[in-house]
Amino acid sequence: MGRRTAWWRVAVVGAVLGAVIGAPGAPVLAASGSPTQSPSPSSSATASSYAFAAGAPSVTGTVSTADAELLEPGTTYRSSLPSEGKVYYRLDLDGTSTVYVAATAVPPADAPVTATEGVRVTVQDADGRACSAADTATIGAGRSPRPLTAWGARVLPSKRSLCRGAGTYYVAVERVLRTESVPGDWDLELAPVREPRLRQAGASSAPESWDSATPSPPGGGAVRVRGGGGFGSATALKQGVWRDDVRPGQTLFYEVPVGWGQQVYGTAEISSASVGGAGGNGLVPGAVNLALYNPVRGFVDDTSISYSGSQRSGALAAVPPVGYDNRYAVSGRVSGMRFAGAYYLVVHLAARVGEEFGDGPFGLTLRVRVKGEAGGGPGYAGESEPAGLFQVGAGGFGSSSGDGAAVGDGDGGLSGGGGAGMKVVAFGGIGAGSLVLVVLGVWVVVGRRRAAGV
Repeated sequence: MGRRTAWWRVAVVGAVLGAVIGAPGAPVLAASGSPTQSPSPSSSATASSYAFAAGAPSVTGTVSTADAELLEPGTTYRSSLPSEGKVYYRLDLDGTSTVYVAATAVPPADAPVTATEGVRVTVQDADGRACSAADTATIGAGRSPRPLTAWGARVLPSKRSLCRGAGTYYVAVERVLRTESVPGDWDLELAPVREPRLRQAGASSAPESWDSATPSPPGGGAVRVRGGGGFGSATALKQGVWRDDVRPGQTLFYEVPVGWGQQVYGTAEISSASVGGAGGNGLVPGAVNLALYNPVRGFVDDTSISYSGSQRSGALAAVPPVGYDNRYAVSGRVSGMRFAGAYYLVVHLAARVGEEFGDGPFGLTLRVRVKGEAGGGPGYAGESEPAGLFQVGAGGFGSSSGDGAAVGDGDGGLSGGGGAGMKVVAFGGIGAGSLVLVVLGVWVVVGRRRAAGV
C-alpha cells in the first residue's frame, strides 16, 4: 500500500510539473536542477513561416464568380492567391447581419518584394458593386516578405442603399503592384466572421471626443513569452511588460483582451545588435513593424522603426475606447475599435536586418497597457460566428482602479472566454512555482492523514 501511495504522489506531482513546465513562459529545470527560462521558439522556428489555422479546410479562388466556392462565417479557410487577376469566393448572407472577411496573404520567404506590393480585398453584391471601400495592405518600407492582412465587409445597418438585402455576395482578393519578375502564388488564409444585429438601435454617428492622451508604458521587469506564428495561435497577453526573441524575417502574433470602453496601448523595443554591420550601410528603414488588428483581423494602426544596430522603440498612436459607434468614424484608427474581444499585436522584423547585423535572435520587449474599466456591450440580438468573438469573459479584464490591470497581476494566469481564441494568458515562473508549491502542500497533507489512519 505504501508503494502504491508513493507512486500516486509521484504521478500527481509529475503530471502537474509537466503541465506547468510545458506552459508558455514557464521556467524549465536545467540539468543542474536550477530554474532557467525556456527559450523562445523563435530561436529555432523558420523565420518566415506563418502558422495557418489547424485543420482549416481548403478552398480554391476562382477567376469567375459563377464558380465561386462558399465561405461560411465562423470557419477559417486556407487558399492561394495568384500573381495576376482577382479570385472570388461566395457568401450567402441574410438581411440583418454584418459580415467581415479578412484575408491574410503570405509571400514566400525568399520572394523579392517592393514597398508598395500587397493585397486588396473587397466585398461585392451580385451586381458587382462594392459594399465598402476596398482595403489594401502593402509590404512597407522594410521591403521584407511578411504576412499581409486586409479586410472587406458588408455592414448593416447602413446609410447606403447598396448591399442591404439578403442574397449572394462575393469576396474579391487580388495582388497589387506585384513584382513582375516573381509571378508565383502566395498562400492565403480567409477568416469570415458574422456580427449579429443589435437588439435595440443605437447612435448612428461616431463619438465626437475621446481621451487621446497616450499614457506612459508599463515599467518593471519583463516576463518571458513565446509569440505565436499566426492569428489562430497568437499568444494571449494581459497588461504588463513581455520579453521575446525575434529573428530577421520573422513575424510574431500576440492577442490582448480589450473590453467595451477600454483603450489599448502598445510599444515595441528591439535590442541592440550583438554584431556590427555585415557589409551594408548599417541602416534598415522600416526594420520593425508593430501593427494592431481588431478581433476580426481588421487593421487598426501600425508604426515602423528604422534600425541601425542600437536599441530602438516605437509606440502605437492612441486609439479610442472600444465602442460600437466607432464604426461610423471616417478615420480607420477610430472605426477599427468597434467591438470588444482579442486585439492582435503583430511584430515583424525585416529580413534585411540579418544582412546587416546577423541572424540574431534579437531581443523584443512589448509593453502593453489596457486603460479603463470594462463595461457592458451594446446588446446583440444573437450570437456571433464564431461564438463569443466579441467577449472578453465575465466582467472583462479591467481592475477596479480603472488602469486596466488584469485580475491576478503577479501570477499571470487568466483564461479568456468565448470563441475569440482567448487562450490562457502568458505567465512567468512565479505563478508556476506557486502552483507547484500548492500541489506539494496537498501531497504532504494527504500523506500525513493517511499515516494517521484518517
